[in-house]
Amino acid sequence: MNTKALTVSIVIPAYNEENQIEACLDAIAAQTVKPLEVIVVDNNCTDKTVAIARRYSFVRVLQEKQQGIAYARNRGFKAAKGTIIGRIDVDSRIPKNWVAQITDFYRNPTHADYAVTGGCTFYNVRLPRADHWVTSQFVFRMNRMLVGHYILWGSNMALPRHLWQAVKADTCTRPDIHEDLDLSMHLHRQGFPIYYQSRLQVGARMPHVFDKDDNLWPYLKMWPRTLQTHGFKNWPGSYVGAAFLYVMQVVPRGLERIAIMAGRSPLN
Repeated sequence: MNTKALTVSIVIPAYNEENQIEACLDAIAAQTVKPLEVIVVDNNCTDKTVAIARRYSFVRVLQEKQQGIAYARNRGFKAAKGTIIGRIDVDSRIPKNWVAQITDFYRNPTHADYAVTGGCTFYNVRLPRADHWVTSQFVFRMNRMLVGHYILWGSNMALPRHLWQAVKADTCTRPDIHEDLDLSMHLHRQGFPIYYQSRLQVGARMPHVFDKDDNLWPYLKMWPRTLQTHGFKNWPGSYVGAAFLYVMQVVPRGLERIAIMAGRSPLN
């Protein structure tokens, strides 16, 4: 990789995120180092997401008709022209120096074959710092223990384009597994390390699926299913993490409902 010619393409898969995309793109517009391009992939949006994205002169909107975040990601990655592909979600709020941090990381020639990722702080939870710590333990440290390496987080990641070219044919598009975890495993198996940079942080929104108990457990089970699909014999261990996250979300809501039924909310 020619570090003097580093350019960053930011790819954002999007499906009906009209309430989130403006803040996401405003954060990109405020970058101290501008990306080469920003690609928003319209994954069959039926709201105003695409119309809002097109208001930004630096945004290129592409369409992916095959439904699913993996398909949308692949469409954006295929079109990306930068030497580095940055990937975030529509609800990601990147700090002003996010592109600068990515560029600085890859200026080190020893990082030429690395993918890099960082964590996030959920801005729509009551205790964001505490939740950030818990999330970091499970998303990064527990996965590292189970699979033997760090994993990429789709809300906050980057990789050189030649890494994507090397693994794209092997990645899965199944909707019942985590596509960022899948990508991580294929990169590692082809000898490309994943670097977790603790200071590479973004803001993000806790997924809507965490708002409803009925949707939460099927979503959390995607974690062990991804590990099982990729042949990890210790995949049952991820059920411990999934169960903990489930309890952590469901119990406070149950207590709040009981308090409301008793005539007072614990939020007051």
